[in-house]
Amino acid sequence: MKNENYGWQQRFRELYDKALVKYGNENRKVETMFTTREVGVLRAFGAKPMELYDYAEDSSDLDWETALLITAVRRDYFLHEQNSTWSEKIIKVDALPPKDAQLEGIAWLPRIIEKAKARLRGEMPDDLMYGCGGDRKFFRAHDIHPADFLRHVWAAKGKQEKILSFVKNGR
Repeated sequence: MKNENYGWQQRFRELYDKALVKYGNENRKVETMFTTREVGVLRAFGAKPMELYDYAEDSSDLDWETALLITAVRRDYFLHEQNSTWSEKIIKVDALPPKDAQLEGIAWLPRIIEKAKARLRGEMPDDLMYGCGGDRKFFRAHDIHPADFLRHVWAAKGKQEKILSFVKNGR
């Protein structure tokens, strides 16, 4: 694909806008939102149609800029850590820590860490969203942007204490 990197965000915006329009027009089937070519465009930078569907569904609380920033982190991880190769694994929702699990007294943290790892690797199942209502409640309570959390989970390289420090101290 020509100009795969330069201007990727413009192609993402076009598909984001398309998802908003289709969702607004009562299209509630992710498999009919995008053409095969458009799905290929999304996959070229590590995104899935379901993610755009989720952004459209939650657009009253998740803005374009947040969708772009989250996708930019995933794209960087996909290109640089995964060498543009999709993981063959999809996590199981029931394998996640429960919603009431805590890490050093911080509710939701064990769950959101695992969701962030799965989001980075492109291993989210269609029935799970990074940035869902529960995630947003956590991010607001700790004054953390969802994309910043993804970057810190990536940078922590599996070291929970680094993620915990970021959540507690903002750095």
